[in-house]
Amino acid sequence: MLYANQSQTNITVGLQYQELLGTVMFAILTTVPCCVFLSINGTMLFTLRSKPVFRETSRYILLYNLLFADTVHLAQSQLMYILAVCRLRLIYPVCGFLIMLTNLTNEISPLTLVVMSLERYVAVCYPLRHATIITIRNTGVAIMVVWGFNSLNIITRVLLQSNVPFENSESLQMEDFCGKDSMLIDPISDHYDKAFTCFLFVSAGLAVISSYIGVIVAARSASTDKASAHKARNTLLLRLVQLGLSLSSALHNPLLVVVSKVLDRIMSVRIQIVLYVCIIILPRCLSSLIYGIRDQTIRPVLVYHLCFQWRRSPLL
Repeated sequence: MLYANQSQTNITVGLQYQELLGTVMFAILTTVPCCVFLSINGTMLFTLRSKPVFRETSRYILLYNLLFADTVHLAQSQLMYILAVCRLRLIYPVCGFLIMLTNLTNEISPLTLVVMSLERYVAVCYPLRHATIITIRNTGVAIMVVWGFNSLNIITRVLLQSNVPFENSESLQMEDFCGKDSMLIDPISDHYDKAFTCFLFVSAGLAVISSYIGVIVAARSASTDKASAHKARNTLLLRLVQLGLSLSSALHNPLLVVVSKVLDRIMSVRIQIVLYVCIIILPRCLSSLIYGIRDQTIRPVLVYHLCFQWRRSPLL
């Protein structure tokens, strides 16, 4: 009996050690690329503010807004991931603030993609009126509307969460790590979250698809610049892919629930980390890579700043 108990203890300790080692390894594997992409995004943001042509062109201003939201969301997600790996439990108000900031930056991206798609649509279909419609002032108003709309959504979420009787709890300390599902205590908040997410991405998807169809129709017109229309069509396709990747982040938590129910704990943790990299990290880094490589104006300036940054790095 004593030997059996000792063997069971050794097995348990071995599994715990294996789980800890795997968690630390995957934490390093996620933190390193996240830091690299944050550095690239930061360099891209600096690049977009380094020259007047970027500061005074509407599509670059919109790209800056998209990159800013993606960079903040990426840093926020990695922070919450590290807190979960370290098994640090926050109090509900702090977790609520982090979750609301995550929701804000996450929902800025699809709406900004919609505005960027409409800008390309106007550039191709109404080239003579583009400079009149897409001005710096109108672009700033559009960005303010995007942030204002999402801020109203966050205020609505906070008001819904205020119905939860936290004052009746013995402690504000969370029983689990901070996450989106941990804060959806009230069923009404959960239903609102799902309804708003569906409305946001269906509306954004229809807007981008409509812009794409409009560009295709305009490309068949004899008066339209074929090269410009072809380039705009490819750009809108990329925006549609980006929108789909943004939508995939809404599927992250449901996938985690399914994985945790089907697989054992160690394999579940590994799959969760893979999903985190593919669904959370990578989509937030594509904007810098796509526009940094495709855009002929951004590419040389971005490469210069990246090379200058690496030459000054003390590690090199």
